[in-house]
Amino acid sequence: MITEYIVVNEEAPDGEVIRRAGRIIRDGGLVAFPTETVYGLGGDALNPSSSRKIYEAKGRPSDNPLIVHICRWEDVAPIVSEIPPQAVILAEVFWPGPLTMILKKNDRVPKETTGGLDTVAIRFPSDKVAQALIAASGGYIAAPSANRSGRPSPTLARYCLEDLDGRVEMILDGGQVGGLESTIIDLTQEEPVILRPGFITKEMLEEVLDAVEEDRAVIDPDSGIAPKAPGMKYKHYAPRGELMIFKGERDKVVAGINQAAAREMAAGKKTGVICTDETEQQYKADSVKSTGCRGDDKSTARELFRILREFDDEGIERIYSESFDEGYLGKAIMNRLMKAAGHKVIDLGRAEGAFQTS
Repeated sequence: MITEYIVVNEEAPDGEVIRRAGRIIRDGGLVAFPTETVYGLGGDALNPSSSRKIYEAKGRPSDNPLIVHICRWEDVAPIVSEIPPQAVILAEVFWPGPLTMILKKNDRVPKETTGGLDTVAIRFPSDKVAQALIAASGGYIAAPSANRSGRPSPTLARYCLEDLDGRVEMILDGGQVGGLESTIIDLTQEEPVILRPGFITKEMLEEVLDAVEEDRAVIDPDSGIAPKAPGMKYKHYAPRGELMIFKGERDKVVAGINQAAAREMAAGKKTGVICTDETEQQYKADSVKSTGCRGDDKSTARELFRILREFDDEGIERIYSESFDEGYLGKAIMNRLMKAAGHKVIDLGRAEGAFQTS
């Protein structure tokens, strides 16, 4: 298969290009496209064959649910068995935008799309290219992130091409996108539960709902439990190099990372550091990259996946990252970073040299 790569204007995408991309999806093919979060790998959400193709192209386990993307609120009712009042409230406030709602599906949505579950994850993206493509394809696009399974999510189309060249019919390049996947909230229980943190925070959700819980369970990959949302069960976002997070006071973190990097460089390993503008000049490694100012968590969310990909391009074998707990997006950023690191953390606030996995 030859993958067609087309640059589109994110504000006013070419109509003919969008129509061709829509036909590909309607005919059962796959198209990678931008959203306001990360690039998605889109197929017809109501076609079991298309969903199977998505899993195959990504190398993704088939019990890992796909998110169904829509472009109109009216398109929710035809694919669910009921719409709870909370869904109406959340849609009025946060759609279109980076919020995914899990609802009870009806028979129109194949279980190939939902990972075998009786629930469906639904999102209404705000990106104009995404909205145009969804409309042109028939209204329902199943779309996980457009990368090989386990790899960092793509915030640039060239990384979609790197992972999926020859596996999909078309890639639409709409420039750099936001970098942090949507918040996922489960509305099928008595009380809404956040299954994945994102740009829409718990505090924001609590402003419009009476109560919101957070799912604190880490599902064991060998547990046999079916995940309700992407990223709950399998390793995600991992660079090729080994990643470790350092937590603690700034000076201790800088010293600890420099010590670890020096040891690995002496052993012939290429090292990389993820930090902020405030500490960038203090590190000594083969590659040092800043996510921006310490207080700008939107910049950190936008740059993190790009930096991990660049380290792959540079052949970095050992990666050391500062912790990013601060700010209103700190919880979501650390959720992605911890998964990328396989939960490997050096906590310098504990006993000297203590190693923590959490």
